[in-house]
Amino acid sequence: MRDFLRVATIVLFVSGVARGQVSDYNYTSIGNIGLTVTSFGRIGNTFNASFWPTEPSCEYPTTPVRSHIEHLFNGGLWIGGYKNGQGPFVSTVTTDYYSNPSEFTQPLDSGLTERSSLPDSRYFSPGAVSHQDFVANFTDSNTVNPATNQEIVNHVPLNVSVHEETYAWEYPIANSFVILCFRITNTGDSPVDSMFVGFVNDFVVRNTEHRLPTEGTAFYSGTGIGYVDSLRLAYAFDAEHLASDLPTDNYVSIKLLGIDPLGDVVKTGPDLLDSLNSYTHFSAWQFHLSSGDLNMLSPANDQDRFVKMETSIPADYYLNPANGSYLGKPGNRYTLLSVGPFELMPDSSVTVAFAIVAAPKYNTANPTDYQNNVAACRHILYDNATWAQRTYNGEDKNGNGILDPGEDLDGNGAITRYIFPNILPPPHVHVEPGRGEATVYWDDTPENVVDPLLNKKNFEGYRLYMSKPGFDFQGLQDPYMEIANFDIVDSIGLDAGMPARLNPPKQFFGDANKYVYRYTVPSLLAGWQYVFGVEAYDQGNPAALLPSQASVRAIGRVFPGTAAPTGDTLTVGVFPNPYYTRASWDGTGERERKIYFYNLPPKCEIRIYTIAGDIVATLEHDAATYIGSDIKWFQHYSPDNTQQISGGLHAWDLITSQDQAIATGLYLFTVKNSVTGEIKRGKFLVIK
Repeated sequence: MRDFLRVATIVLFVSGVARGQVSDYNYTSIGNIGLTVTSFGRIGNTFNASFWPTEPSCEYPTTPVRSHIEHLFNGGLWIGGYKNGQGPFVSTVTTDYYSNPSEFTQPLDSGLTERSSLPDSRYFSPGAVSHQDFVANFTDSNTVNPATNQEIVNHVPLNVSVHEETYAWEYPIANSFVILCFRITNTGDSPVDSMFVGFVNDFVVRNTEHRLPTEGTAFYSGTGIGYVDSLRLAYAFDAEHLASDLPTDNYVSIKLLGIDPLGDVVKTGPDLLDSLNSYTHFSAWQFHLSSGDLNMLSPANDQDRFVKMETSIPADYYLNPANGSYLGKPGNRYTLLSVGPFELMPDSSVTVAFAIVAAPKYNTANPTDYQNNVAACRHILYDNATWAQRTYNGEDKNGNGILDPGEDLDGNGAITRYIFPNILPPPHVHVEPGRGEATVYWDDTPENVVDPLLNKKNFEGYRLYMSKPGFDFQGLQDPYMEIANFDIVDSIGLDAGMPARLNPPKQFFGDANKYVYRYTVPSLLAGWQYVFGVEAYDQGNPAALLPSQASVRAIGRVFPGTAAPTGDTLTVGVFPNPYYTRASWDGTGERERKIYFYNLPPKCEIRIYTIAGDIVATLEHDAATYIGSDIKWFQHYSPDNTQQISGGLHAWDLITSQDQAIATGLYLFTVKNSVTGEIKRGKFLVIK
């Protein structure tokens, strides 16, 4: 049962740094993967109740609302090799044996540092690589954890230190991967021989809105595994595909991106890239298996782990469904992607980079076919993995580890990695809710950006998107639909033309931006959440094999309804009335329900009574500031608190002032205008 492991691995979170002193973990909140990252080389939070489900382990997608589809129990770095002719020794962050804590530790004053390349971020740093970097340092040299004084049993140090950096971007071409980069330095006085560096993962693909980790074996035993050697990519998916668990139409994967310096480490063969592929090994084993299929036994000691690192599981295990241990069928397994062997001399370093890559399944005629129809099933995963590789390659366009003529764009004589094609900034967007409609405004910021590589403006047009009805609680993989596309007439793209410019530009109180475009969307339902997005896209660069790229999608959340009336002429009311459990917009939790009061004055007090005259709840409404963040529905489904609600609406979660859910019955209410003192009355029916 995996539940025992959940309890045992709580200690792993504090093995790097004592909690409460410095941050020893965080999770990516940039991009579309919510990945927990620690300061000692581990990822995932083991669904530890102290963190999960409030904080994701490896959730995808996370925007525009959290999907709660998880993909990872935990994972971590392994480094193996020989020292002074003895070994092999393997330093690990995590294993599937309950008593093994992390063998990597940190000083008490160390932890996880965040930085960002975004100028408006509170973590902005000129040295940042991505929109959200996490940085840490740790070592395997200690046999006693300095944070806990706990002995690390059976640990023989290789005497290596590790500088860890993780990178996440919010660009559309990069928001489905997180890069994990480890610079490993030999701090001892002798070489590390036959050295391997690997990353182990316990992938678990589950929709946790329907299946919980507390179910134990049933939760952990439904994942299938595969491997693509040409991409150095180990992937996982929900192999059970039960109707009660949907949607889980996702892949998650670990990909080896490369080694630096590649030419100094991998020396065989004229093509360094082919050599790197031959130096990469994929292995897998059944969780805590101690007898049976020798290839699937769980490694119980350093010798076993090193064998897993230096060998690959036969391809028959992931290519042949007739194999009794076929990895593509539902199971509870660990995977290991490793690279080596090579020699690391004293005071020398090697950098190994991996990527966690996620993707939705590409639809096919067979909805349960995740493993066999490669082109159709994993098309998006392969595209995302390719972009992760291109991002890592940077100036090294062909990925051969050599700075070929014409590749040194910055003239520094070395490969500069993590370079994107110039991507336009998003426009500034403002969305105004109305009565049955919403109006989207945006500015022309992207139109004047000059691409430094092309030395010209590269803007082409704008795309407008709207969320699909019910996106907020249906867990849709792609919650948006395109509603408009504008581009300049230049024989590129649609040539649909640009919308008319507003003259003068539109401005809003407290907002310095000048909005020059407007688009109104009619026929919207009152009280429903709509997310509108606007992205700018460029012309692309066919000569460089770069397709047209879109900016980050700037979004605005609104709840259409009634505007706040200027007088007391309108009748106040409630919808839906009667309210039936559950209303179609309700969430899954008891406290994720809501009704709306409408036609409210700009400032007023709402009181709800029982038929006997007892006060059930009192609500204070201010149209200028109200966004619904006081109730669970908005906290769950509009977590960024950027939504705008029509001024005449106020939501109530049917919870009394004594924190109790109301019962079936008829209820009365009054609305008192805080300016005029006018009181209006009404009633509504609740049926459970």
